Amino acid sequence: MGCGSAKPSDVNNPQYINDKSQLRVTSLNLVTEKIGQISQDYHLLKPSLGKGAYGEVRKGIHKLTNQTRAVKIISKEKAKKADMERLKEEVDILKRLDHPNIIKIYEFYQDNKNMYIVTELCTGGELFDKIQESSSFSERKAAETMKQILSAVNYLHKSKIVHRDIKPENILYESSKPNALLKIVDFGTSRFYDPDVKMDQKLGTPYYIAPEVLERKYDEKCDIWSCGVILYILLSGTAPFNGDDDNLIMEAVKRGFYSFDTEEWRLISVEAKRLISKMLERDPKKRISAEQALQDDWITTYVKKPEIDLPQLTRVLNNMKNFNVEKKFQEAALTFMVNYLATSQEKQELLTQFQALDLNGDGRLSREELVIGYSKVMSYTDAEIEVDKLMKQIDQDGNGSIDYSEFVLATFNKVKLIEDKRLEQAFKLFDKDGSGTISIDEIKQIFGQNSQVSEKVWKDLIQEVDQNGDGQIEFKEFKEIIVKAIQNTNDTDDKK
Repeated sequence: MGCGSAKPSDVNNPQYINDKSQLRVTSLNLVTEKIGQISQDYHLLKPSLGKGAYGEVRKGIHKLTNQTRAVKIISKEKAKKADMERLKEEVDILKRLDHPNIIKIYEFYQDNKNMYIVTELCTGGELFDKIQESSSFSERKAAETMKQILSAVNYLHKSKIVHRDIKPENILYESSKPNALLKIVDFGTSRFYDPDVKMDQKLGTPYYIAPEVLERKYDEKCDIWSCGVILYILLSGTAPFNGDDDNLIMEAVKRGFYSFDTEEWRLISVEAKRLISKMLERDPKKRISAEQALQDDWITTYVKKPEIDLPQLTRVLNNMKNFNVEKKFQEAALTFMVNYLATSQEKQELLTQFQALDLNGDGRLSREELVIGYSKVMSYTDAEIEVDKLMKQIDQDGNGSIDYSEFVLATFNKVKLIEDKRLEQAFKLFDKDGSGTISIDEIKQIFGQNSQVSEKVWKDLIQEVDQNGDGQIEFKEFKEIIVKAIQNTNDTDDKK
């Protein structure tokens, strides 16, 4: 699966990348397709977590890191060709998503019989189950739930992705802890969309489907309708559109009539009802957007703002400020290690700080939000200068904002990564063939680059680490350059 090499005559061709500084390792190209048996890397556990028409989901233990993940297994024999294409589109979309409230994909395997999609494992159950247990949520709990869902939907829409099947069954709790994160899952109906072109596929679930989807002429606002239905159910325990079967439910959706006149709505605030009405607006052009919903008075009133722990925030912002890796291989290795080896518990404090900085709740940190954050620990003018510097260092995908994984990479306590066990695990993750050294072909896989990168760039990258000049990276060389990167950061921190 290594990338093809540029021919010597191609090296000076302007279409080829000849400068290693242009190489980027992001969450997008960390997810690579692997041909062969998943059993080489994972122990698949029984029983199944769930079964569908042509597949199942099982727990998988990653042999090298001992981390437990969810493995979606799809039978090539049972699935139709169109289903397989849709699954590949789902993987492509998941690879591009980087948000704390959206399921994270790790790997994608294929063998002769099956396709396997490996994602993070959520153990807290479905939002649907919590609704059934509680019958209805308090306004505060409903607002906190909706903020997470809307933040993810806003992120999707800003990324020009529509989900098209937002429902409580597709929203999972990360764990069974009281304040566990929610994660939107199942992107089988999602797609990239053009804002100027209406979609026409009739997709979704009767209770939550938008009327314009039934009319086969719709845009991303169909997701907002689904969110409005969920909020109605969270607060009342009943669905706004009902019927004895799917056809009658969809007829009720088409009419678009719902009521706040029943007993369960008597104690619900006017602001909550007003937001539901904005989300269940029949005309999509007049319907509120996810971004507008996040800023609605009801959300901002009932959702408790993350408390800013100034010492913690100072430490996190200093880590970000001091993140300045000199070599591309160091950057790649650290990105890989934080994505694959850091546990959710280790990331929890960082998530709290990320959410405190993310003022509009869109799952990204803009320049303006970072300036406001830094101005809490330095003057506003110094904050602007600092943020402009770190945007160049940290914004790996060049989208003008700091994504969640970029933030985690820059602020993670990297001293934890240089423990011998983790360094050995990371080296083995790079050393795909188990030869005891990392080759150029294995580095190409990590960077996810195609043949437009010249061979000289790969050789230069190896030479950053290869002390004995044999064209391979040994464990001793790997360990030294990672430890050096982290020590440099600590030295910088000590001088502050």
